[in-house]
Amino acid sequence: MTAGSFPGTTGPVGVPLDGKGLLDVLGVAAVVVDARGRIVLWSPQAEDLFGFRADEALGRYVARLIVGPEHREEAMRLFGEVLRGGTTWSGTFPVRHKDGTDRQVEFRNMRLTDDRGSLYALGIAADRSAVERVETELALSDRLVTQSPIGLALLDTELRYILVNPALERINGIPAALHVGRRIGDMLPMLDTGGLEAALRTVLATGEPVLDHATTGRTPADPDLDHAWSVSLSRLEGTEGRVLGVAVSVIDVTERHRADAAADRSRRRLALIADASARVGTTLEVERTADELAEVVVPELADIAAVDVLDSVLALRRPGAPEEGPELFRALAVKAAGRTEALPAADPPGAVAMYGADRLVTRCVHTGLPVLVEHVGPGDLSRIARSPQAAELLARAGVHSYLAVPLIARGEVLGALDLKRDRNALPFDGDDVLLATELAARAAVSIDNARWYQSVRNSAVTLQRSLLPGAPPDLPGLEIAARYQPAQASSEVGGDWYDVIQLPDDKTALVVGDVMGSGIDAAATMGRLRTATCAFADLDLSPAQVLRHLDRITAGLEHYIATCLFAVHDPVRDRCRIANAGHLPPVRVPADGPAELVRLSTGVPLGVGGGAFHTARVPFRPGDRLVLYTDGLIETRDEGIDERLALLVDLLDKARGPLEETCDLLLQALRRPGAPDDVALLIARSTG
Repeated sequence: MTAGSFPGTTGPVGVPLDGKGLLDVLGVAAVVVDARGRIVLWSPQAEDLFGFRADEALGRYVARLIVGPEHREEAMRLFGEVLRGGTTWSGTFPVRHKDGTDRQVEFRNMRLTDDRGSLYALGIAADRSAVERVETELALSDRLVTQSPIGLALLDTELRYILVNPALERINGIPAALHVGRRIGDMLPMLDTGGLEAALRTVLATGEPVLDHATTGRTPADPDLDHAWSVSLSRLEGTEGRVLGVAVSVIDVTERHRADAAADRSRRRLALIADASARVGTTLEVERTADELAEVVVPELADIAAVDVLDSVLALRRPGAPEEGPELFRALAVKAAGRTEALPAADPPGAVAMYGADRLVTRCVHTGLPVLVEHVGPGDLSRIARSPQAAELLARAGVHSYLAVPLIARGEVLGALDLKRDRNALPFDGDDVLLATELAARAAVSIDNARWYQSVRNSAVTLQRSLLPGAPPDLPGLEIAARYQPAQASSEVGGDWYDVIQLPDDKTALVVGDVMGSGIDAAATMGRLRTATCAFADLDLSPAQVLRHLDRITAGLEHYIATCLFAVHDPVRDRCRIANAGHLPPVRVPADGPAELVRLSTGVPLGVGGGAFHTARVPFRPGDRLVLYTDGLIETRDEGIDERLALLVDLLDKARGPLEETCDLLLQALRRPGAPDDVALLIARSTG
């Protein structure tokens, strides 16, 4: 408060302000009576209160003018006490209005003395009903302010406290008297009051109230916990629109704020679980599934995430988790939210590390239970990191909270999801444990499916490769290159095969086939057909005769069907004899002409039975090439077979380099990522 001014005013002391004040509201009248009881002063308000004009009242005896006969004696007695004793009398007294009605008037009478020693009586009067109304309103206002559970304050135009009620006193933890004359920031330094003060200035300037302004922080009432308050602001205006200051109401909404925060956290967690359901387990690849899990939890749940699986689990030789001893882990995925020194502390994907029984991740897989360290201390880092150097990196990165949850699928512990926080200031809590456990459980099933799939697939691939021929021998008049690639996206490998068989008289049989189906059974069937093909080829039969024998054999192999292309190269006659059983046509690349599809009688697939097979004679001169392949090389889901065959012919027409390079070129140009079928490819070139 500055000298010469009052809170809420802008003018100097003694300068009248425009508008009505409290006395105007009450209509306070002033009447001065001399020692004989005659009226010597009559204010304009007295005219309003009693009904007599000044010219009607001045000089008359007051008791006769405004007091009824029945009350005049009492009025004279009280008048005499004031003049003789100098006492002040106040109270309610009945008076008679000019209109003849009786009214109750609130009086305050006191003795006055002029400079000559003459005595007078001053009566200040107001209508009793008006006084009672004002008293009621003041009492109500006082009760509302002092007894309200809502914190209330009045601030002047300089945003200094004028009034603070007991509720706000309790909220702030500071006595009301200490608030007066000081600003909010002075009283509550632990709050970020910048936004609140900006809102206060806006309200002062515009007059537009601000409702439910959110403020969070701490006050001396509870310095260890954050609270939330809803603050409403409205400008106070006096008469004629004069701005007096700002009224502030404060409601503690901490519980609602926490409930809203908890609800929002729950929504985000449900969204994270839904996201994980859509993003984790999209492939039957162990490493990819682990990487998807790490991507989902960073940064929503953790700043650093690692997925580590027991090496014995991947090898399918682990009967169950032991209760003690070290464990050999294979790191599958590591993710971090931004650049951090904690990332190099983790085992890189593919690395294998031995963790002792004292390590927390080992305890996690041994017990099958989450391990939570809310606040990581120096002693905890040695049980988290793989080495002292890694522990130092974690300390420098500021890792302050740690959580490991087991990856459990079908009752077996596969490994652990390892989570750390260095940027997020909040420690892991019980809700985080539940969420991480849920995510790990979902991912563990996908990882388990992937590891079993990979195991079966690897077995099928191993069988398939074992049944295929090795490197072709030196053949008279032929140069050979071959490739086999298993399916990349199907659940199991197929039954594609190729073969190069030496025959009498320097002849060579070239074979490509495809058993319809997949898995170990298809690979085994392929092996039986390959064996039979070698046996029949050695009998010097025509290609068509060989296919007829194979058709009868295939018909008895549990309803398996296969396509096959059987060719015999005769270097003496510079030709090939070829028969086709439902297979795609080969491509002939003449040494001095364009590449072309060899038009053959297609025939029916092996195993259908009753089909006729025909042998065609195809020129095959020195320098010519013959390309045999299975449908996995060219078939796709979004392009026609004729278009793909034309692309194959075009590639071969341009690829005139070494056969090995041609094989690689065709696979690179024609195979799509995630191809769903096997490929067998065989290229033969006549050397004359």
